[in-house]
Amino acid sequence: MSMIKRPLAALAGLCLSAVTLLSTPALAETTTLRVSAIPDEAPTELMRKFEPLGKYLEAELGMPVTFQPVSDYAGVVEALGAKRLDLAWLGGFTFVQAKLRTGDAIPLVQREQDEVFTSTFITADPEVKTHADLKGKSFAFGSVSSTSGHLMPRYFLQQDGIDPDAFFSRVGFSGAHDATVAWVESGKVDAGVLNSSVWEKLLEQDKVNTDKVRVYAVTPTYYDYNWTVRGDLDPALIEKIKAAFLALDPANPEHKAILDLQRASRFVPTKAENYQGIEEAARAAGLLE
Repeated sequence: MSMIKRPLAALAGLCLSAVTLLSTPALAETTTLRVSAIPDEAPTELMRKFEPLGKYLEAELGMPVTFQPVSDYAGVVEALGAKRLDLAWLGGFTFVQAKLRTGDAIPLVQREQDEVFTSTFITADPEVKTHADLKGKSFAFGSVSSTSGHLMPRYFLQQDGIDPDAFFSRVGFSGAHDATVAWVESGKVDAGVLNSSVWEKLLEQDKVNTDKVRVYAVTPTYYDYNWTVRGDLDPALIEKIKAAFLALDPANPEHKAILDLQRASRFVPTKAENYQGIEEAARAAGLLE
C-alpha cells in the first residue's frame, strides 16, 4: 500500500480508518474463484483437464470458478502476486518463486505422486546410452521456470559433474513438455528432458513414435506440483478449497474421472517446507539469487 503524506494528523487518521474499513471485508469478498495453471502443456490440453475439476469446485464451494490461461510460467507468479488469481496449479520451482514474490502463498494439496516425482531423459539417437554420450550434442529443456523440465534435471546433471551450458553444443528451451518430445522426435535436438508423468501420458495416448524416441535416464525423486492459493484469501474459503480437493475419492466414478485427468491417484495435504529442497536446488543451479 502506498503511503501519502498529509499535513493534518486528523486527516491522516481518517484516511487510515477508511483504508482499514475498506480492506477488512476484502477477505470475504471473493465471489468468483479465479484459477490458472503453469502452461506446461498445450493450452487446449490444460482446458480439457480443468473443465470437470472447475465444475466440481463450483459445486463444492458454491461460487463460480473461472480458468484464466497464461502465456508463460512467470505470468502465473505475477498474477498471484498482483492478486489477479486466487488458486494456481504450480510446479515446485514456480511455487518457490510465488512464495518469494508474494510472501504468503500457501501450498494446499499435491497429488500423492508429487511426493516422489521424477524427470525423464529421452533421445532419438541410437548411440546415446548415458549423459556422457551427449557431449557436444544438442539438448532441450522445457520452460526455463519448469521444475521437472529444467531446474531438477539441470541440478542432477550438475551433481553428475555436467554443466549443461558447456557440455552440450546447444541448449534450447521448448517451452512445454510435449513440445520437448516433438523436438527430439523431429531431430531438432539430440536429446531432451521432461516431466515423467507427461511422458507416460503421451505413451498411453500413442503420441510418441517409440520406434524413434526412447528413454535413456531418469532422475532421482523430488517434490513437485501443488495447488497454491493466495495467502490473503478468506481462511474459511482456503479450508473449503483444501477440503474439496481432499474429498476427491477414486472410488467415486465421477471423482475418478477428475482425478484421472489430473493424473492423480488422489490429493494429499502439502506444506511449504516440502519445497525447501527445490529452493536449495534452484540456488545451487544459479536460477535464484
